[in-house]
Amino acid sequence: MLRLAALFGLVGTTALSAQSSKPLESREEAPPIQDNSFLIEEAYNQERGVVQHINTFFPATRGSAWTYAFTQEWPVRGQTHQLSYTIPVSRIGDGSERWMGFGDIAVNYRYQIRGSEKVAIAPRLTVLLPTGDSRRGLGSGGTGVQVNLPISVELPARLVAHSNAGMTYTPRALDTFGNSAAARSYMLGQSVIWLAHPKLNLMLESTWTVAHEVIGPQQTERSTELFLSPGVRGAIDFATGLQIVPGLAFPFGIGSSRGEQAVFVYLSFEHPF
Repeated sequence: MLRLAALFGLVGTTALSAQSSKPLESREEAPPIQDNSFLIEEAYNQERGVVQHINTFFPATRGSAWTYAFTQEWPVRGQTHQLSYTIPVSRIGDGSERWMGFGDIAVNYRYQIRGSEKVAIAPRLTVLLPTGDSRRGLGSGGTGVQVNLPISVELPARLVAHSNAGMTYTPRALDTFGNSAAARSYMLGQSVIWLAHPKLNLMLESTWTVAHEVIGPQQTERSTELFLSPGVRGAIDFATGLQIVPGLAFPFGIGSSRGEQAVFVYLSFEHPF
């Protein structure tokens, strides 16, 4: 679970910091779901006048550890610019050594370079604030910067592909003993979503991450994770303009990450303001 939690910390910001609704070129007919993916970022900013509230829950399959995150996304004057923030809360540890608290808060900005029907591109810049307690493993201990490039492409046969490439850099990260070092993490991701119905999607996401974690003064240790995550999401629309999207996924490790598995629960609320 600890290694999966580290994965969530790296790609969770990516998955929770953008997307929703429809591309810049609207369609006459009701569009299919283009909401947040779970581990992969989709390149669709919020529409003008629409706000989204996103909840994710990541419970351990064994033990009592869990991670919850709340994200709120706002368009800035239009769909080209978007601001959002993510507040994570975690419970970690086993037995008598258990802690619960806030993690590092993320403040995100996304710029919609392209948002046509077929291709969307929206790079993101994130500042990670050191609000989590690094002594208890709840935060990095230093201010970090994260960048990510999501590209979304509509394919034949009612398929949509989303590709991500991202990096996180923390110049003065801390371990639980207070040792400091520069820490870097890299992520590549790919997903394919089948639009089985305008309001029901079947999803298959994959992520490859390389993280350098602090293990001593000016020392880091490299770890690599590879996960595959099948999932499903649906949309419930109301006449008021409210859209509720629940989702569920089951990430599991492959290769060197074999044997690791988890459950990912998603619930978003989107409405005009």
